[in-house]
Amino acid sequence: MKYGSLVFEESEFLMIKDYHDNNVTVEDYAHKNVLELLCQNMATALVLESADIPFDIIKINSIIKVTTTSGNHQTFQIVQPIKVDIQQKKIAVLSSLGASLIGRAEGDQITYGLPGDVITLKIEQVKQPENSTKTNPTLNIRKPKEISIY
Repeated sequence: MKYGSLVFEESEFLMIKDYHDNNVTVEDYAHKNVLELLCQNMATALVLESADIPFDIIKINSIIKVTTTSGNHQTFQIVQPIKVDIQQKKIAVLSSLGASLIGRAEGDQITYGLPGDVITLKIEQVKQPENSTKTNPTLNIRKPKEISIY
């Protein structure tokens, strides 16, 4: 990972924690363990204020371009579960892919899929929406706020 661990904006960290605490899952329950895995990853994450988040971190509403090892490209947006729209390429932060990407940075790679059908994705580009607050181009690592996820 580019920054050594996942990086979260404090408000998004708390929102995902709230999803976990209230057992919010995808409607078809196909990904019911995704929040548990994400929360495990969040235990070692850096939690920063909005102004301190580097511009290349995947946050909710970020637009991400990924590339597979075979050279296929895909662009989509990570959104809250109520804003999912597959036709508009908006995927939920609670989906397997969304949960695997949130908090990662441009240049990071993930392995995604089910056993026997796993692909490697490289995060080629992260764009923040136009109405997003301005974020830092670099990460100034300092002691993160103590926020318990349990």
